[in-house]
Amino acid sequence: MAYVKWVFILAFWLFVGAVLHYTLPQWDVVRVTGTYEKRENPGGNSLFWAQADTGSDATAPRDVFFIQSQYPDDSVMVFRNEDTGWSWPPFFKFDTADLQAEATNLVSTADAPVWVAVKHYGWRFTPMSIYPNALKMKEVAGPDERVIPWGSIATLVFLIAVFWAVWVRVKRFFDRRLDPVFDRIGDFFSRG
Repeated sequence: MAYVKWVFILAFWLFVGAVLHYTLPQWDVVRVTGTYEKRENPGGNSLFWAQADTGSDATAPRDVFFIQSQYPDDSVMVFRNEDTGWSWPPFFKFDTADLQAEATNLVSTADAPVWVAVKHYGWRFTPMSIYPNALKMKEVAGPDERVIPWGSIATLVFLIAVFWAVWVRVKRFFDRRLDPVFDRIGDFFSRG
């Protein structure tokens, strides 16, 4: 029975880790190679797309901006560029058109590269057409530039502090309130 308990505990923490890895923003240094707009109809993978505009059908096709890019090691990445609005994840992104214009302005060639740090959340999973969502971009000095994700670090520290505070209070509650009751019940049955 102990194995079952540990399987559930491990599954829970893997789920929490996956949600945090998907949701917390990351920075990638890339060279923007192109931008385009495409009509998309999120179907089975709609969980990984932003919510449709307020008042519109969530399953209706909609136009989505994309940013094509290339890493310094010549591998490619395609970012989607959608507003998150007021929904999850709570980035309150409302500037999709501005970011697309900025990305179009930063398009460069391999001969004259312009390196850009792209802040994004999400995963790229080609078989299901899942793309990370670009949140912000800024020009950087070169491909070796390292951007420290201070927001993600602060969020993780805050979540760990909240988890620790709740854990301490629950443990203290069990130690002070429930354990004495269980001890008295155990003593009662051991005497009888």
